[in-house]
Amino acid sequence: MAVAAYASLLSLMHVLDNVEHPARRCQVYLHTKRTRILQEKLEFLLGYLELHSQRISQEMEDVARQIVVFVDEAEHIIDFHVVNQLREGSQDKRRYMAARSSFCQDVDSLIEEIDSITKKLMMVKEEWVDVQEQQALPVAVGSTTLPSGDKNTMVEVDERLLRVVDELTRDEPNLQILPIVGMGGIGKTTLAQNAFDHPYIVNRFDMRIWFTISQQYSVRKILLKYLLNDEKNKNGTTNNKKNEEKGENLDELGVAELGERLYKFLFGKRYLIIMDDVWSIKAWEDLKLSFPNNENGSRILVTTRLLDVARPLGFHNHYFTINFLDEDKSWNLLCEKVFAQKSCPCPELEEIGRNIAKGCRGLPLAIVVVGGLLAKSSKTQEYWKFVAENVSTFVNSGDDEYCLKILSLSYNSLPIHLKPCFLYMRVFPEDHEIKASELTKLWISEGFIKPVRGKSLEEVGDEYLKDLIDRNLILIRKWKRSGKIKTCSVHDILRELCFRESNREHLIRVPRAQHVAFSREHGDSLCFLCGHLDGRDMINLPEVVVGLRPTIIASPLVCEACVNMYQDLSKLRWVKVIEQIDHHSSENFLQHTKLRYLVVEGRCNGWADLKFVFPHTISLLWNLQTLDLDVGVPYLEPLLLPSDIWDMPQLRHLNAWYCTLRDPLINRFEGKDSIVLENLSTLSSRGFRCSEEAVKRIPNMKKLKSSYDSYSADDSCYCLSNLAHLNKLESLSLECFSLLEDIAFPTSLKKLSLFDCIIPWEKMTIIGSLLPNLEVLKLNDAFHGYTWDPIEGEFLWLKVLFVSRCDLVRWGAEDIHFSNLQSLALKNIGNTQGSKGKRKRESSSLCRWKTIS
Repeated sequence: MAVAAYASLLSLMHVLDNVEHPARRCQVYLHTKRTRILQEKLEFLLGYLELHSQRISQEMEDVARQIVVFVDEAEHIIDFHVVNQLREGSQDKRRYMAARSSFCQDVDSLIEEIDSITKKLMMVKEEWVDVQEQQALPVAVGSTTLPSGDKNTMVEVDERLLRVVDELTRDEPNLQILPIVGMGGIGKTTLAQNAFDHPYIVNRFDMRIWFTISQQYSVRKILLKYLLNDEKNKNGTTNNKKNEEKGENLDELGVAELGERLYKFLFGKRYLIIMDDVWSIKAWEDLKLSFPNNENGSRILVTTRLLDVARPLGFHNHYFTINFLDEDKSWNLLCEKVFAQKSCPCPELEEIGRNIAKGCRGLPLAIVVVGGLLAKSSKTQEYWKFVAENVSTFVNSGDDEYCLKILSLSYNSLPIHLKPCFLYMRVFPEDHEIKASELTKLWISEGFIKPVRGKSLEEVGDEYLKDLIDRNLILIRKWKRSGKIKTCSVHDILRELCFRESNREHLIRVPRAQHVAFSREHGDSLCFLCGHLDGRDMINLPEVVVGLRPTIIASPLVCEACVNMYQDLSKLRWVKVIEQIDHHSSENFLQHTKLRYLVVEGRCNGWADLKFVFPHTISLLWNLQTLDLDVGVPYLEPLLLPSDIWDMPQLRHLNAWYCTLRDPLINRFEGKDSIVLENLSTLSSRGFRCSEEAVKRIPNMKKLKSSYDSYSADDSCYCLSNLAHLNKLESLSLECFSLLEDIAFPTSLKKLSLFDCIIPWEKMTIIGSLLPNLEVLKLNDAFHGYTWDPIEGEFLWLKVLFVSRCDLVRWGAEDIHFSNLQSLALKNIGNTQGSKGKRKRESSSLCRWKTIS
């Protein structure tokens, strides 16, 4: 339960930060001194868990379970008081004092309870047991023998082996290291073993030594075991008798003496050393002095799951990455394991067998484990179909769950702050492609991201994602043109690991994120939490209280998967924020006051007619960080967002493309300053007015998207000249349908997208010369005219240029322009009305740029 305890404490810290936010002081009373005492005690427990996260005992598990219960109780108490005060608004003095006194008493009780838990934690004296030692597979520490080939089968002598052999046998004389990196079970050790035994390698090197390092290793045992057993190395010599004649006892030598002995033994020889299963740079640092640089082409091959280990070890940061097997090689490996040949002797099983191999998602370890089970079982179509439908289950059922234990080593080695983020991957369907930006938002909404001074939570979340990718626990699916990660996924077998560990930890208990889907199709009933239908079993949640006053009883529909995942649904306080205004019932569309991530989608045969509930309850979602409203109809009256949104200081992302955000109210609370949305970094809204008050309230905006479709000759009402004051804005997307003369861009922009702006090409120099940080420029029917003559010195850092739907005929671009451009796309150029087919397009040679289209 240590991971759940850590994640719960971190989430509660976010809640307290929200309560203590300066903007809350005009809405909610909470004694500052008491909350800071509580925060300090939570920080102590967080630090304690971080320090001892790799050690476990039964007493520690019991205390961690108490921490989880305490945090749930604390969040419920704080939510109760905050929501009640937000609901009441202005109070008379007597009620105000009563609320204050009650809140303080409850916080005092929480402080006493956390003191009791801390004392119990300090009294835990049971001997610690390392997580890795308890759960790791029983492997010999510092083994100098080759691993057994029983679990690993080489697919074929493929290009990967030839590339590794080529790298190891190059004529470069310096001692070089070749790291092989990939996720657990992908075949790193098998590839290293086949290279170790390759005839060309055997003939080239005087000495070949295999060291298995593992997570827990002893340098002394590694060196001692080799020196005592070097006669087992095929090309080695026996030194034991010589040692006995000299009266030396290797067992009495220290690490330095043993390292020197190995150094002398290798000196002058051309050697190959395999360091298999390395988990830290320290393992290399501990052994490197034992390996002489003989300037004769000696090599060291390292296998690791961690890119942070591979990068610095590789010569000039060069390392070898093992990717997943394709479908043909997966099928060949399965046949080799099941039938001991590279083809299937049973034609009636081939199609099903290929589906089984495909279900292993290219992971050799999974294929070998399933193949071993199929080799020992009945070879009938019925049984193989059953296996094909349950590949993940069979992968983790054979040989005492050998596959899952191999992969769990990567999980066990994670620092505790990454474990909740990895386990959260269970919420996504199998083989689901996940947007990286959405994943970090969800992690933030769960409270998994620990704040770092000088960085936003999104930046820290990106670092968490990169770290999990470097550890080969999350896979990159697509890249953005800018070089950033666009989408990612988790391997199905690792997802199974997430399920087991998160269930054991009871990590996810409250739905911090909710996807509301409105439907008009055939009376479809959708889960009110995840918005899915997909043939899932739907049940009615036990009756819950909706609204804080008056009370309404509702029994919303929820899918079985959500019921199993969220065990504390009955403890939440429900409100109704948005509803349909037609004959359909809207009782299912509920939100709870601890919600942090809300997606509302109304896309079906028709669009749902929606409205926000009045009196406004959206401000009661006081923890809300992301609001994504994919509702409305293009070119029709947009949904009007309540002005209460300007009073939600926790809001980080507001995506409401078919909605209009009201102007902020000035001095809504008499004598008190307006609330500044310091966390808001993303805003998407139609007709957004950049008034002075609005700009002042969103100082840290990084991404803004808006549409101005009034066709008005006077665009000054939008106040777009105030955009220049958003000095942290990095991405701007405008759809204008007008000339937009009164506009000014902030110099901080890195990405600019313009649609239907009707700007003459002569104005392009304003963008090129005044935006020194611009890296991405997308123009879709944004400029008009037949000629664009760039000017030297503009667009110095532009990397991506996309131009579409314009009547451009001549583009006078030469080598002196766009010196850093890496990606260029030109679509429907010269095909707009008035120029279609009438003029020949002309431009200078742009051969150094990659043409996308």
